[in-house]
Amino acid sequence: MAFQYQGLYLEEFEIGKVYESSGRTITEADVVNFAGLAGDFNPLHMDEEFAKNNMFGKRVAHGALGLIIATGMSNQTRLYEGTTIAFLELTAKYTAPLCIGDTVHLEMTPTEITHSKKPKRGILKVMAKLVNQEGTVVLESFWTLMMKARE
Repeated sequence: MAFQYQGLYLEEFEIGKVYESSGRTITEADVVNFAGLAGDFNPLHMDEEFAKNNMFGKRVAHGALGLIIATGMSNQTRLYEGTTIAFLELTAKYTAPLCIGDTVHLEMTPTEITHSKKPKRGILKVMAKLVNQEGTVVLESFWTLMMKARE
């Protein structure tokens, strides 16, 4: 028997329903590895002594790291597995710091579904929120995805 992808088709998403991921703790290794990959060694992320004097009083993770972790967490839910055609657009609003040691999960709420003129595809718009262990939203991101549709 062939492997069966488990992603939802466009019509199967429910407007207003909150789809949640499992949790994940942000580690020192995450921040260091992301800094190396991105080339972003800003002292806000890398220098504990410098960061003691910032408005947060400690180092914070890169905002873009939170965004990348959010997209990864969305895929771990398998909601998009095998049914995503393209990730077309996103916006990001950072609403609170993402800190080393935070445990975050992703909440995705479909806000709009539009069928394309082309068969078997359409556009899904989603509000994605990365939420920490205290219930604080650290990232709000609007996503636009082209998805497979059954019709």
